[in-house]
Amino acid sequence: MYRALIPLTLIAACSGEANHLGNPLLLPISGLSTAAENAVYNRRRGQVELIVKSNFPGIIDEIQAGGGPALTEAMDAAGIPPGDRPARILQMQGDLGLYAQNPGALVVALMVYAN
Repeated sequence: MYRALIPLTLIAACSGEANHLGNPLLLPISGLSTAAENAVYNRRRGQVELIVKSNFPGIIDEIQAGGGPALTEAMDAAGIPPGDRPARILQMQGDLGLYAQNPGALVVALMVYAN
């Protein structure tokens, strides 16, 4: 009886589901890749944060006005595609209460809107 359970257990362990770990031999490579991606993201976020915090009152005014050079610079640094910007500005206008006193929240929003 127990002999029949061994093959069934092995077959049950196989599934059509994706293995979330991937090939274990590639883990060091994917780790390096993730570290590189994180470094690029952190550098980009730092640029956005510097622009937003250096120009915060002006950027808030530019959001209300529908755009401006400091907001464009922040969107460029974040990587928001030019075609998406009018919609994103409308979203930021709608959420202006969240950003008016919180530059960090604006940085997060810009990074979320980026590709």
